[in-house]
This record gives sequence, structure tokens and C-alpha cells, in this order.
Amino acid sequence: MIDRYTLPEMGAIWTEENKFRSWLKVEVAASRALSNLGIIPKKAFRNIEKKADFRVKRIDKIEAKVDHDVIAFLTSVAEFVGEDAKYIHYGMTSSDVLDTAMGLRMKEASELIDKKIVKTLSEIRKLARRHKMTPCIGRTHGVFAEPTSLGLKFAIWYTELKRARTRFKAATEEISVGKISGAVGNFANLDPIVETKVCRELKLKPAEVSTQIIQRDRYAAYLSSIALMASSLEKFATEIRNLQRSEIGELQEGFAKGQKGSSAMPHKKNPITAERVAGLSRILRGNALAGMENVALWHERDITHSSVERIIIPDSCILIDYVLHKFIGVLSNLIVNKKKMYDNIYMTGGLVFSQRLLLKLAGPVGSREIAYRIVQDNAMKSLNSDMTFIEIIKTDERVTKHLSEKEIDECFALDYYLRNVSKVFKRVF
Repeated sequence: MIDRYTLPEMGAIWTEENKFRSWLKVEVAASRALSNLGIIPKKAFRNIEKKADFRVKRIDKIEAKVDHDVIAFLTSVAEFVGEDAKYIHYGMTSSDVLDTAMGLRMKEASELIDKKIVKTLSEIRKLARRHKMTPCIGRTHGVFAEPTSLGLKFAIWYTELKRARTRFKAATEEISVGKISGAVGNFANLDPIVETKVCRELKLKPAEVSTQIIQRDRYAAYLSSIALMASSLEKFATEIRNLQRSEIGELQEGFAKGQKGSSAMPHKKNPITAERVAGLSRILRGNALAGMENVALWHERDITHSSVERIIIPDSCILIDYVLHKFIGVLSNLIVNKKKMYDNIYMTGGLVFSQRLLLKLAGPVGSREIAYRIVQDNAMKSLNSDMTFIEIIKTDERVTKHLSEKEIDECFALDYYLRNVSKVFKRVF
């Protein structure tokens, strides 16, 4: 991932240095287990533990010749350890190291991601509570529907992101596994107790059973949970972008002092961060699809997945970490234009209160269908009239002979649409 979208703490997990450091943790843990079981000399293990190290540049140089990164790594480590290096990687295959170390790094990355999910939830919760009773117009099909509460919009986001977190934590649990089971996963040269001991030391779970690799449905589920989370974040960002449109003007991204919106038009304040959230989410969905393609491998394994995972796993972790970080900034600096929201509710002269009038009229008229026709006739008439909907309603005898002026006015009361918001909030928060 390019530096522009990489936060330092997350980026550090996916450096070459940290990759090889995690490989070394696996090798040392395996040597410790073998030593405790009496399979390799304890003196040899103590030497391995003390001296084992590597140099990235040296690994790169060796790999250029042998064309195998794990062999290059082991050769570099052996140069530090000396003769006892013959006990390193005992009975193991490359993927014992690669997949177990990947579990370590993905688990570490997930902890950073989860912290940002929690922070995002906290910011959404603040907005929801602050605007629980802030009225705004609801829209369906992009068209005015009925008044609702801005807090309810945020409550929707809150519950959706909570579900995303639940999925992500479950997926994290699935990838937090290791395997030390040999070339085809049958433990031919190692007792399963070695795997158990290594995983316990590294705070991973042993895969119940494996081939040469940990099965890639685990990674696909993990990448899919990230993609789904990103899709929700894009949904939230798209709502902000829409409500920032000039003709709507209800929400707006914060605009820092000295910030510029356009190289050509000095007046511009654009929702650039929300747009970035939306754009990067598309990459994460693409990565999830590539993760699914990696599930079906030949027999006990091939390496068609390997090159793909070198890109999609680090990039997905780095990107969701960055997207969450940026969206937290959007939320914490979000500008809410309550007056514009109020004005938009009444922009149509009361048309958005039509359902309440329909319900009020249906009983006295004796037919919902007749009441609907009366209300719709007046609604369509108001669209091409200088009179507002409520003014036209009060001149229609089909309405006034059944409803008093007070009863008509009650149909246009904004508070009616917010009367049960607190009950919903009790279910959510």
C-alpha cells in the first residue's frame, strides 16, 4: 500500500523486517518445543534462542540466487547461529512458518483495527444522542418522504457498525491459528504436541487439521468481514456526501483553516474525506473477492494464493485502518445545519405530512381509498399552486366537513413524528 494511505503503527506490522521477525518467533518457538520434548539438544536450543537473527538485505541477496524466500531466510539465520542451525526448521515445511506467522500479524493488525471500530462507534453514539430529537426530512428514492430524527440516522449507523464489529471479531478468531504439521499436514516428522506448544506460546490456536497450509476459507471470511465493514462505512459517507450537496445543505464535513477545496474555484468546500472513504471501500471489496478465489487450491496446496495474499492481506488491513481513522475525523468535525433541516421539512408547504392526514381522515370518511384520493388530489394541486398544501386542505369541503381546523393542524405537527424516538433509543443504547 502506498504511504498516503498507511498509518505508521499499522504499516509497521507489514514491513519486511516485521515479517521476518514473526517468522523467527515461529522458528524459535518450534525449537523450544522440540528441546522440551528432548528431540533436539537443550544446549543447541539455548544457542538458537540467543543468537538467532537475520538481515533483510542479506535475505534479499540470497533469495535472488535461490529463488525461495524461506530458504533465504533460514540461510541468513544460520549465519548467525552457526552449527546448531541444523536443528532449526526441524520436520517443518515453509508454510508452517508462513501461515503461523501470518496468523500472528493478522491478529496484531486486528487489534489496531478493532480499537478504531470502537472509537468510530463512540463518535456515532455521541452524534446519535446529541441529535436524538433533531428533526430532518426522511427521503426514499431520493424524494422527500416524512420527517424523522437525525439521531435515528446515526442510530442506524451505530447498530450496523456493531454488527460489522461482531463479524470482524469472529473472523479474527478464525484467522488467529497456527500449524506445525509438515509438508502435507500429516505430522509425519513431528508430533502434534509440537504444534500445540508453539501455538500456545504465540497465543494462537492450533488448526484442527491442515494440509500443507491453513485453509483459505479463513482468510476469505476475514477479508469479507473487512469488505462488509467498508461497505457500511461507504454507505455512511455517501449519506454525508448527499446531505452536503448545495441544494440540500444539511450536513457538511469540517473545513480546516487554510484548507482549499478547489484549485480553480475558491468558494468550494467539498466532502473529500467522505469521497475517499467511499473510493477506498471499493478496493477492499475487490480484495475480498480475490480472497475467495484463493480458497480452491490443488490437492494439499499450490501457490496460486501466495502472490495474491502478499498484496491483499496487508493492503486490506492497512486500508480499513486508514478508512476508519479518516471517518472518525469526519464524524468528530461534522457540521449539522439544523435550520436547513427545518427549512427542508417545510419546503413543500406541508406535503410531507400527508400520511398523517390520510390516517386522520380515513375513519370519518369511511374508506382509506377515498381518504387517499382526497389527500392525493390536494397534494398534486399544491404542486402547481401558489397556495401551500395545508392552505388547500383547509379549503376542501371533503376534508373540512369531517375534520376541524384544530384536527387538521394536528396532522401537520412535527412533534408527532418524533414521539417514539426515545423508545427506539432505549432498544439501541
